[in-house]
Amino acid sequence: MNVRAMDTRMTAIIVCLALASAPVLGREAKVHKPTAQAGPKAARKTAHKAAAKKPAGKKAPAAIANAYAAMPPDERLAIQSDLAWIGDYEGAPGGDFDDGRAIDAVKLFQKNNKGKETGILDARERAHLAAAAEPSQRAVGWKLIDDPATGARFGLPEKLVSPLGASRTGSRWISGHGQIKIDDFRLSGASLPALFDEEKKTPRGRRVDWSALKSDSFVISGTQGLKNFVVRAETSDGQVRGIAILYDQATAGIMAPVAIAMANSFQGFPDPNTGPPPGQQRAVEYGTAIMADRTGDLIATAQGTADCAAITVPGFGHAARIAEDKADDLALIRLYGARNLVPAALAGDSQGDNLTLVGIADPVAQEGGGAVTKAAARLDGQNIEPAPTTGFSGAAAIDVQGRFAGMVVLRSPAVAGIGPVTRQAALVPAAAIRAFLAAHGIIPPNGHGPIDQSVVRVICVRK
Repeated sequence: MNVRAMDTRMTAIIVCLALASAPVLGREAKVHKPTAQAGPKAARKTAHKAAAKKPAGKKAPAAIANAYAAMPPDERLAIQSDLAWIGDYEGAPGGDFDDGRAIDAVKLFQKNNKGKETGILDARERAHLAAAAEPSQRAVGWKLIDDPATGARFGLPEKLVSPLGASRTGSRWISGHGQIKIDDFRLSGASLPALFDEEKKTPRGRRVDWSALKSDSFVISGTQGLKNFVVRAETSDGQVRGIAILYDQATAGIMAPVAIAMANSFQGFPDPNTGPPPGQQRAVEYGTAIMADRTGDLIATAQGTADCAAITVPGFGHAARIAEDKADDLALIRLYGARNLVPAALAGDSQGDNLTLVGIADPVAQEGGGAVTKAAARLDGQNIEPAPTTGFSGAAAIDVQGRFAGMVVLRSPAVAGIGPVTRQAALVPAAAIRAFLAAHGIIPPNGHGPIDQSVVRVICVRK
């Protein structure tokens, strides 16, 4: 994308965010009216300003801080991010609810929604907060991504930045004139405390407003010349992975909540058995496909190949999705020009509930590799337990005799939660797959045999 197009897109986003916040702007415009007319509308502005100026050193009440300490870390991070998205929290990232600013932001949200100002959200309030954050997320193109260069997972504002390519230690994204720069990094053999000290003073002139070092992570925020910055990093097994966000202070109205959300969403070492929150799609999604014939027809999941700008099968090239069956989550993709593939024997009937799943795990789950792997599982109705790792959506399932039982489909729960989402697995029966293929003039071979050479990785790249 050229610079002029990027700047035009930035302007459009600023307008959209301004319109999204019109009710708040309207309330602020009425502050100068008599107090009797302004009432709670003026109170929101006053309370918001007070929360923004509150010193970071103020401690939250012990009972409230302890309640948040008992929550899973991902839940604290998500709450803090959502408060930032709606403009009620303007502090540092990191999910620290010992800081009184975070508690004051919760109370402000409760007050503005005519709730009791307890400082702790109940289930209804939490759902309302998540819904309130969504318009701002959509406005910046918020999407959870997995970066193959580092193995990290984090949210990215795709309407604000474009990928610049690989850096020496990871990947880089940038806006049109460089107002926003995002780098993730991976360092082997690095010391987390040493990197923490280095990041606080490098480059020269960096001023730290907030920093926190824990045993397995750190977060730093502050200013760097006329820019604001946030750095978050995590360590595991002698490796440090992190993200650095740098943006012009002139863009802080948009980027301050984005930077908090990015830092809080960062997972340096994501669990390969978890998926993105319901309703979100990865920018790059890895799955498995099964060869249906020798000429390039493959079976994959409809969900894993939906909304793709490009579909690639490593070792073979680009593919096109030519048909789907949403009811059974099936998609037919075609490799044009492919010959002498090894089709899976999809005919016959499997027996028993003990299965072997044959697929290609996500690169994150196998240190960047692409090997065909197997996993033992059991069929319970149409559910597969335990669910395999990510990348196995579209994998083949065979019985103890090697007969084809069906295809694995990985799904996230329908109800949005907080933090990582453990996927569930189901089996699309062999009969449904054969019927789908027959409807498109494809007759799979008979018999059964080794299926390892009949599964391939499929990569969906979304805009």
